[in-house]
Amino acid sequence: MSISSSFSASRPSLQSGYTLVEIMIVLGIIAVLAGSAIYMLVGSVDTAKDQRVDSDIQAIKQQLSLYEMQNYTYPTTAQGLEALVVRPSTEPVPRKWRQLLKAVPLDPWGTPYQYAFPGKKNAGGFDLYSLGPDRKPSEDDVPKN
Repeated sequence: MSISSSFSASRPSLQSGYTLVEIMIVLGIIAVLAGSAIYMLVGSVDTAKDQRVDSDIQAIKQQLSLYEMQNYTYPTTAQGLEALVVRPSTEPVPRKWRQLLKAVPLDPWGTPYQYAFPGKKNAGGFDLYSLGPDRKPSEDDVPKN
């Protein structure tokens, strides 16, 4: 056995690995990327909520049209959208009522859709809209008729 081989065997080998600085730089880059992705998604969530309101309103309008075809009138403001779920007991009581919705849908902000017949904005028909994120009647209600 030579001296050089015994010297290298007793010497600790260099371990490969990452330093704390390298790990911190990588974590910093990941944090910046995650923050940017979250920032970009925030606008998408608002757009998705507006699109959901539009599709909900179209679906409710279709059911209201079917109700009107069967009963020759839309539900009154007092009967509301509940008339699509439960047979109204107030006048005008529909003669050919059937359940058209399982439940009255809520808008993406957790508020019931607003319904009025006859409408204020649509005098010849009905108003149907969401109060929007502020949940109060205002000019920014969705959709703006």
